[in-house]
Amino acid sequence: MNSAISINNHEIRLTNERWFHITEGHSEIAGYFFEILETLENPDFVYEGNNQELLAVKLISENKFLIVVYKELNNDNKDGFVITSFLSSKINYLKNKKLLWEKRR
Repeated sequence: MNSAISINNHEIRLTNERWFHITEGHSEIAGYFFEILETLENPDFVYEGNNQELLAVKLISENKFLIVVYKELNNDNKDGFVITSFLSSKINYLKNKKLLWEKRR
């Protein structure tokens, strides 16, 4: 298991089970393990999801975004976990979501 610290200072776990789930459903992301952790720690944007999850978004190449869906638990330990992750060239659907945080340029 590996983890990263989110912008809200939560330790977000990426378990072996979740990594297997992600790569089984999105085989194109198999080489992006460390980029997922980097996106959690240093996103370009963070959006609010539909079910209290968060979406960390990072531009990784021209017109290609890495999106990491994760949950921060409201507890004293300030932890959380990755739900899934995928690559996308179309992020227009994020315009309907609430932008919670944006990296200063």
